[in-house]
Amino acid sequence: MILIKNGKIYCMNGKTIESGYIVINKGKIVEVGEGIPSGGMHAEEYDCKGGYVFPGFIDAHCHIGIAEDSIGTEGDDLNEMSDPATPHLRAIDAINPMDPAFVDAVQAGVTCVMTGPGSSNVIGGQFAVIKTYGKRIDDMVVKSPAAMKIAFGENPKSSFNEKRLSPMTRMATAALLREYLFKAQEYNSCWEEYNNNPGENDKPEFDFKLDSLCQVLKKSIPVKAHAHRADDILTAIRICREFGLDFTLDHCTEGHLITDIIAAENIPVIVGPALVDRPKPELRSLTFKTPGILSSNGVKVAIMTDHPCTPIQYLPLCAALSAKNGMDEYEALKSITINAAEILGISERVGTIEPGKDADISVFNFHPFDYRSTAQMVMVDGVVVVRS
Repeated sequence: MILIKNGKIYCMNGKTIESGYIVINKGKIVEVGEGIPSGGMHAEEYDCKGGYVFPGFIDAHCHIGIAEDSIGTEGDDLNEMSDPATPHLRAIDAINPMDPAFVDAVQAGVTCVMTGPGSSNVIGGQFAVIKTYGKRIDDMVVKSPAAMKIAFGENPKSSFNEKRLSPMTRMATAALLREYLFKAQEYNSCWEEYNNNPGENDKPEFDFKLDSLCQVLKKSIPVKAHAHRADDILTAIRICREFGLDFTLDHCTEGHLITDIIAAENIPVIVGPALVDRPKPELRSLTFKTPGILSSNGVKVAIMTDHPCTPIQYLPLCAALSAKNGMDEYEALKSITINAAEILGISERVGTIEPGKDADISVFNFHPFDYRSTAQMVMVDGVVVVRS
């Protein structure tokens, strides 16, 4: 049994305890309360007097372990640019747990991330949700596959324009996505007919790409729609609605220009990265005001780093700068805890400090939005991975 005591606990479920305790057993939170728990001594005790205690932070969209730190092309497994449609790719086959960025993540209190392929392809492949501490990716997985990456706008268009191959326009990007989704619908129907009446129908030929997309059509996983510009965001909404898909809007850089539509459609968004320059035209409206505008209009918002675009250790800073630019402070904290967990479909395990949840805990010497703040202790699944 492990006891964390005397800290100000931000449970992130609407409850904040000025001075409280957390009891942990076998990697899970078993008790949370005010003061000191009754009962005997615990095997390990951590006195966090004066500290700020949070659930481990969650980066809802990044490329950690796939776009590796410091080693250039050898560590770049972000985009399989030989083909604009690669739904069968799986992030877990590219993530390197030895990427130094994982150390940066845990030292900043980031204990869980969604990571996966980049946005050069119209259909990039399957993301995974993982913990940020471990040696073997199979042991770090929280959810895999967790989402299917699709991309709109400048990235797929420019990537294949260089090759003089389709898609070279936004029309072709949308057409290719529709083509694959229609084919996946037909493929799924053929398999359903065969499975229902195996003696009356020929067994369909297996297609790895279409089989992977069937998970999206069946709503086993959502799609992550990479879209910056307002018109690209609306195209993403249009196609996802056509096929009845569950989806998130990722980046959503110009979301503040069409907030009324996003709010009316009740779509969760993962905003960022904003802690960058404006290296391409579709980022001309980039602002830290976007999360606050969306959130204040009832949109559920998570904030991302898109690591390595913004280094993952600056996730709390991105939330802080969003608060500085008009986002409610508590909503900014939710954007990297419970909101991120709910959007990623993992809130039964992480995102709050309450009994039954994974013991992912971050303790800071100052409020994490304070520039002086550092993580004094970080715990992942009940294991102390940072202690200063």
